Amino acid sequence: MQMKSLSLYELNSLVSQVLAIDLPDEYWVEAELAEAREVRGHCYMDLVEKDDMSNTPIARASARCWASRWALLRPMFERVTGQRLHAGMKVMLKVKAQFHAAYGFSWIVSDINPEFTMGDLMRRRQEIIRQLKADGVFDLQRGLSLSPFAKNIAIVSSSGAAGYGDFCRQLHDNAQGFAFRVELFAATMQGEAVESSVIAALNRIYPRVEEFDCVVIIRGGGATSDLSGFDTLALAENVANFPLPIITGIGHDRDESVLDMVANTRVKTPTAAAQLLIDNLSRTSMLIDNLRQRILLCTQQRMQHEQLRFKAVAERIPVLFSLVNVKQQARIDQLSRQIMSGVSRHIDAQRQKLDGLKANIGNAIARCMAAEQHRLALLVQRIEAENPERLLRRGYSITTYEGHAVRDASLLPKGAEVETRVELGSFKSRVE
Repeated sequence: MQMKSLSLYELNSLVSQVLAIDLPDEYWVEAELAEAREVRGHCYMDLVEKDDMSNTPIARASARCWASRWALLRPMFERVTGQRLHAGMKVMLKVKAQFHAAYGFSWIVSDINPEFTMGDLMRRRQEIIRQLKADGVFDLQRGLSLSPFAKNIAIVSSSGAAGYGDFCRQLHDNAQGFAFRVELFAATMQGEAVESSVIAALNRIYPRVEEFDCVVIIRGGGATSDLSGFDTLALAENVANFPLPIITGIGHDRDESVLDMVANTRVKTPTAAAQLLIDNLSRTSMLIDNLRQRILLCTQQRMQHEQLRFKAVAERIPVLFSLVNVKQQARIDQLSRQIMSGVSRHIDAQRQKLDGLKANIGNAIARCMAAEQHRLALLVQRIEAENPERLLRRGYSITTYEGHAVRDASLLPKGAEVETRVELGSFKSRVE
């Protein structure tokens, strides 16, 4: 018996009819976007639901919004949320089941609830802010002060962005003629690559922080719906911990991003960021001018005061000199009298001393002569007592050998000729 079969088209058509009968209504569904893309005006979405504990997908589905409907839903969604659909976004969609014989099953989107997405974005933003405050970094940038002489600027922006061009023109065409040095650190400023690209730019600036006074992150020219990249924890932490003041001007006025909240200063547009730097130097210039004027005024006042003082002193000098001259002359006269009196007393004293010395010198000489004569007599007596002639007269003799007196006969050599002196004459003899 031959088995009856269905073609794939017939089977798919049957499934389509069953779904149309059993699921005729539309349903609101909450899901996360794994992917969202536009093709020829249609929006194709991949939906996913993840486990809260493991973040593992537990359900997947495809959804489509046809161009005729998407042309109405997209502007409304982006106007309310300030963002376009992107991966990772939580959405609430109104969908109806459809099984197409040629293309298979998908959910057809007829409506989208932007308030749900706004609530999710707000929850995520509040969680990031809470984490930053818990880590103690939320207000770190506000503790930094922009240098009053800030002229070396590091720019984080897309090189082709209109906002970057506007910033440079505003900065360099300032009316005061201030000269700024600007260096661009290129980064992607819209889409999913914003976080990693801006962090990479900051990492390139960090080794050169001594060369710059501040960092300016500007966007401008992009869609207001591409701001999700500025609401991330990693980017906020990098900005909050950066050692230079960071100024943001990413071109949106509806509300602040997390990046704006942690930055040192937030302005609306790139041109406003440039004007802030110009105004900063203008205030410094005005302060210097004011101080210069104050210094000049104080100097002039001090010079006038000193001139008056000098004039008054000059007028008093003749009188003062006369008084001083009289006083000093009297003092000189008094000192002269004291000197003359002192010299006279000293001369009298020395004269009396000299007279005393004259009276004493004769007696001293006489006593000295007598003492020396007595000493001389004693010396004569001693010399006379030691005279060899006296000894010879008393019967003693003196024997000499080679001109020297002989004291030890054993020291004379055999055959030596010696001479002996007696009172009356001398004689020679030889040693045997």
